[in-house]
Amino acid sequence: MNSLRKILVMTCVVALAAFGVAACGSKDSQGGGGGGGGGEINIALTSFPDYVDPQLSYTVEGWEILWNVYTPLLTYKHAKGKEGTEVVPALAEAMPEISPDGRVYKLKLRPNMKYSDDTPIKASDFAYGIQRLFKTDSGGSVFFDNIAGATEYADGSAQNISGITTDDNTGDITITLKEPNGTFENVLGLMFAAPVPPSTPLDKDATNNPPPASGPFMITNVNAPRTMTMERNPNFGTVKDAGATEVADANVDKIVINENKNNSAQVTDVEQNKVDFMLDPPVADRLAEVKSKYSDRFRLEESINTYYFFMNTQKPPFNDLRVRQAINYAIDPEALNRIFGGRLHPTQQILPPGMPGYKEFKLYPGPDINKAKQLIAEANPADRDITVWTDDEPDRKRIGEYYHDLLTQLGFNATLKVIAGDVYWTTVGNESTPDMDTGFADWFQDFPHPDDFFRPLLHGESILPTNGNNLSRVNMPELNAKQDELLTKLIGDGGVEDQYADLDRAYMEEAVWAPYGNEQFSTFLSERMDFDKSYHHLLFNQDYTSFAIK
Repeated sequence: MNSLRKILVMTCVVALAAFGVAACGSKDSQGGGGGGGGGEINIALTSFPDYVDPQLSYTVEGWEILWNVYTPLLTYKHAKGKEGTEVVPALAEAMPEISPDGRVYKLKLRPNMKYSDDTPIKASDFAYGIQRLFKTDSGGSVFFDNIAGATEYADGSAQNISGITTDDNTGDITITLKEPNGTFENVLGLMFAAPVPPSTPLDKDATNNPPPASGPFMITNVNAPRTMTMERNPNFGTVKDAGATEVADANVDKIVINENKNNSAQVTDVEQNKVDFMLDPPVADRLAEVKSKYSDRFRLEESINTYYFFMNTQKPPFNDLRVRQAINYAIDPEALNRIFGGRLHPTQQILPPGMPGYKEFKLYPGPDINKAKQLIAEANPADRDITVWTDDEPDRKRIGEYYHDLLTQLGFNATLKVIAGDVYWTTVGNESTPDMDTGFADWFQDFPHPDDFFRPLLHGESILPTNGNNLSRVNMPELNAKQDELLTKLIGDGGVEDQYADLDRAYMEEAVWAPYGNEQFSTFLSERMDFDKSYHHLLFNQDYTSFAIK
């Protein structure tokens, strides 16, 4: 997922997945939910989520919030560290029964569950949610187009997805794939696959009127892109009573989320206990202060991500390999690390540390400005007018300024275009946006499989009209085919991780990106929060269900 920081949203008590007042009741009014604690907290984020819609949101901020609002058939364990990457049953009674050929998945919905508005949760709601992925041109659709009939439904030649059959009387759900898929259980645990009632608009996002919730929180108010409120879901008890023990309950009654573009002001607010949690790490010039003075409520967290500059490989000057290689030679990761206050592990590859298949390499030793200038001279691009894109978050803006200055030094006529973080990813992911040459990008793992760093970002079929994440517009048939081949295998099969490492190198030999670092995240809480209970999830960042008042 992208970071708006991948962008976050807040809901009732701790529900977000990226990122007020106890209207949903105290712990004594939770029915079977049985949440403890209580009270109201507030959160600050630098950019609002891209969408408040489970089928469309694809940023850190959005996922951090929505993870605990929209519960899929499967989910990820509420635990810190590697344990949190385990897929477990959620709205489904058990893990899927998979056919010997790996193509048919059978699940059964738990009985008698309700959304936050009292609407029953039905098996057919899963099929409806997947249909929304395709009708809204969701960036998440790339993970589900292997379902039989999905292509025909997406192009309008079929009225439904033939590979999904459901029975609302029994709760049975059967999914048939075109080919075996080594990541399908993982993607069934993402909010993209969360059931939503058929009252949810099929062909547009629900940001201003989000669907009713199935998780421990519900979103009770949205004033995008400024504020939103999450509260306890009063019907979450029906999910717990149905046996979904792996879905954590909330510890607070209400979460008020406010956007604040001034990161330094956020730091001061948390220091002075005016804000209970800030999503983004403290800005570089405040980081040392926070680490030294507030070590009892601040810590750095490991995160699996890659920061890079995208380059549009389909148009000059970046359709020339030599120009793309030149950018990789010229970048100074340490200069960028200073923008992050030392939180950046330098890299020059696609897969990050901690991801299966990661093997460290460096094809373009540097920074070597002279080598970069030599390659550009050889390429002699006719088009030297470049628009550099970035967003208005303080560190992103500084990254864009660095990159703009570097391109100017290399002889390009570069124009820096800074736009609001709230709309950055939807803008750069839209094929109709003009002058989409190059700019800032990052990717935080959606699930612990290397396909997540290739399929949505570099596969030719992931060049989408809207909400696309293949920002470099990469379409290399031989490497597309290699991705597809590897997807039919499981991590742990002989040589699969080595083949993903080879794929990483193959893409970087083509210099499709200019990667420069992997970021450490952070947790910073007010004094009234229980620091020991709160934890950082490897996939969804802060787990809002772990927020608790002392």
